[in-house]
Amino acid sequence: MTGHDGDTERTFAALPPAHGQGFAQTWWGRAWLRALEDAALDSGQVKTGRRIARAGAVGAVSVRPGRITAVVQDVDRTAHRADVLLAELSAEQWDRLLGMAVERAGHVAALLDREMPPHLVEDAASEGIELLPGLGDLEPECDCGAWDHCGHTAALCYQVARLLDQDPFVLLLMRGRGEHTLLEDLQDRSSAPVEEAPEPEGVDAAEAYAAGDILPPLAETPELPEKPGSPPSLDTATPAGPGVDPVAVRHLAARTAVEAHRLLAEALRQSSEQPAVVAGLTVAQDAVRLAVDAPDPALTERLANGSGRDPQSLADATRAWRLGGAEALSVLEEQWAPSGDTLARARAALDSAWDEDERPSLRAEGNRWTAVDAPAQVRLGRDGRWWPYRQERQRWVLAGPAALDPATALSSAELSSAEPQR
Repeated sequence: MTGHDGDTERTFAALPPAHGQGFAQTWWGRAWLRALEDAALDSGQVKTGRRIARAGAVGAVSVRPGRITAVVQDVDRTAHRADVLLAELSAEQWDRLLGMAVERAGHVAALLDREMPPHLVEDAASEGIELLPGLGDLEPECDCGAWDHCGHTAALCYQVARLLDQDPFVLLLMRGRGEHTLLEDLQDRSSAPVEEAPEPEGVDAAEAYAAGDILPPLAETPELPEKPGSPPSLDTATPAGPGVDPVAVRHLAARTAVEAHRLLAEALRQSSEQPAVVAGLTVAQDAVRLAVDAPDPALTERLANGSGRDPQSLADATRAWRLGGAEALSVLEEQWAPSGDTLARARAALDSAWDEDERPSLRAEGNRWTAVDAPAQVRLGRDGRWWPYRQERQRWVLAGPAALDPATALSSAELSSAEPQR
């Protein structure tokens, strides 16, 4: 293994307060917190740590193999050095893990996208390697003298959950390998020479194809353009035919280019996966898609009339489309009543999103929960995500993109409501 200067320690600046937000959005971040919460003997200390971290009282976090460290302030501003230890993988375990990762290229690609695929963790476990911490694996050390997890070490763990959400390489560094060293090791293994296979019987296919002179070689796949192309100009001396609106035609061509660029980007991202099945749009939904960035008020009015909307509701619909496409539009315009497992999961998410003393008062109506004392609302989409809404001139408008938990969505809605409305 070759090392890199600075690859064995990373320092992350202190994060701002996390009022009203969940600490772990990813499944691996939640697994990290579960290792803390399930093992702590004093649940009160865990709650204290959560409050300290939520208040932004955890300083810069240093991450090294086997250890994380930060200075944590009490409510009275007394500073304590808190450490949490996690066992490093042995050289033999790293060897097996790297060998497994090279054989499954999807694992490496996911890590480079800052994701921790469940199959990577499962495959590692099948090799006897536990990447995520389990019960009792997070060992606390604090200068406050506590022998178990105290509020300071718990706060450090909650802060690190936010870092893990952004970058799973933080966990791998704790387990003993920095990002650059790990990727270099993977590259070395990928390019390692292999033993020469015995000469197969028969005619070599490559030689037969080359000799046949059947087809020219395929051109290299072009890179995805940074932005959609411009449609051909319609500025000609020829007048438009009866019933043809040049402005509408230009806009339709531009939106088609945007959609083609999106589909191509999606296809390239999912080249090794099954393409997602996208339901067809209704006429009213497609009118909203076409109204995005419409250049002419008359064209916008035509699309509003054609979709059964007034100009204001079309403006709200296009805002939703920009933030989340057809799913966001559906959440804006459709109210439905969750039931069965869907309702149970929604209630569980609402119960766990806030501490007992921070839980806002919400009024439920179907898939919508409205804050009693604020012009804010969250709506549950059929895909399980939560959408933030703010009240604006006696109507509800989408305030931002969807979140995985209701606390984050409601916080986004409240922040948006506090901003000056245009």
